[in-house]
Amino acid sequence: MAATIIDGKALAIEVQDELAVKVAQLKEQHGWVPGLAVILVGVDPASQVYVRNKHRACQRVGMHSEVHKLPAEATQEQVLELIGQLNANPDIHGILVQLPVPKHIDVGQILLAIDPAKDVDGFHPVSMGNLLSGQPHMVPCTPLGVMRMLDKYGIDLKGKEAVVIGRSTIVGKPQFLLLLEKHATVTVCHSRTADLKAHCQRADVLVVAAGRANMVTGDMVKPGAVVIDVGINRVDDKLVGDVDYDSAKEVAGFITPVPGGVGPMTIAMLLDNTVRAAAAIKGVE
Repeated sequence: MAATIIDGKALAIEVQDELAVKVAQLKEQHGWVPGLAVILVGVDPASQVYVRNKHRACQRVGMHSEVHKLPAEATQEQVLELIGQLNANPDIHGILVQLPVPKHIDVGQILLAIDPAKDVDGFHPVSMGNLLSGQPHMVPCTPLGVMRMLDKYGIDLKGKEAVVIGRSTIVGKPQFLLLLEKHATVTVCHSRTADLKAHCQRADVLVVAAGRANMVTGDMVKPGAVVIDVGINRVDDKLVGDVDYDSAKEVAGFITPVPGGVGPMTIAMLLDNTVRAAAAIKGVE
């Protein structure tokens, strides 16, 4: 029996519809709307698509959205100066620097410069520390989206074996903490893990965020497992995930497609984070 498809696109639309109502209420009751500023350095084609999609999603829910484009040769000082201006701008409640940035720019210093109250990506060390301490304020959007999907589909994590493939600060590490918070027993695997297949085969919930196309195949999936594919890879002009979808869906109980799974939820959670950041900054419920 083929797996139930976890429809991230449909859930993202549902989340955006809820946010549109909240944004309209904020405008009516308080006279302002949440504002998101995205900084794009350079002309990376994938980044341009992501930024365009974020801007359109903001417009869809009635939020204020700004895209600040800097040339690839922009200096670190110029990026930091722009962040400083946005930190001080009362109409902006969320600031996001689209990654990757050109190699001459120190990502760590850039992320550190963002006001933690406006860190809607959840990458600032303060945000990460809050998540680690069990008192999260801003949580990275992709792992947060994964948790919303698991919740929507009624997947109880208590006592379950969860395996996360990938240890990035953007997905793997925060995903580990969020699953742990829901009482799963979590293993994090990575490029140095011995016998990856054995770890995967005992996972009730498998989250794959390794950045390698089709690396997890159906024979690595425990029958009935929940498979969340975070990967986006271009192969022969097609978008594919880190999971070999065709073989895995015949074994899994639930599975996310690529595209149409985690990706739309990442943008929905970015908007959700921005609305919550705005409410916290303005001191409204």
